[in-house]
Amino acid sequence: MQLDKLIIADDHPLFQQALHELLSHHFSQAEALCANSSAELFKLLSQHLDTELVLLDLNLSDSNGLTTLVRLRREFPQLGVIVVSGQEDSATINKTMQMGANGFVPKSQPVEHIIDSIETVLTGQNWLPQGFALTTDSQLSDQLARLDSLSPRQHSILLMFAEGLLNKQIAAQLELSEATVKAHASAIFLKLGVRTRTQAVIAFNQSQHEPGYSIG
Repeated sequence: MQLDKLIIADDHPLFQQALHELLSHHFSQAEALCANSSAELFKLLSQHLDTELVLLDLNLSDSNGLTTLVRLRREFPQLGVIVVSGQEDSATINKTMQMGANGFVPKSQPVEHIIDSIETVLTGQNWLPQGFALTTDSQLSDQLARLDSLSPRQHSILLMFAEGLLNKQIAAQLELSEATVKAHASAIFLKLGVRTRTQAVIAFNQSQHEPGYSIG
């Protein structure tokens, strides 16, 4: 399958440049765009709706862990997403794939593996490091399904809850009434199966971090 357009989302200039050169050589017909942040990534996607694939670094400076991946899966469900990360422990790989990535390539592996992963994902299959076997965490899967059920507006408000913003501050930033924010909050609590803002933030944070490691 031919690749026509992809986005490299990585805030390390040297790695981004090296990856761009590699892809431009191997997929000479494809247009490779670059994003240095999550905000820039979504801006490019809104401008280039024909993008087929995103190579995503988990450590973008303005993203909160796997939040970018969750949003990509919700807003662009047909988009191929391959995570290329320096964090390559089994817990990170498992969580990334459970949250909807189509592939995971550790940065420590040969760059040829990135080419292999792209070619595999373009055929509709997932790609994982050789010898790696996924494990299933049913509780995590349920949490992710609940988070995925949130609307884009509800997800934005949940992120603001996690940042500690008050309803009045959220209303001002989103240009909504406080009553509307409270209505969204009630819907968020219902979907997440919680009763309070604190419990909602805890549920969100649990989807971002597992004991013993973190994704920044």
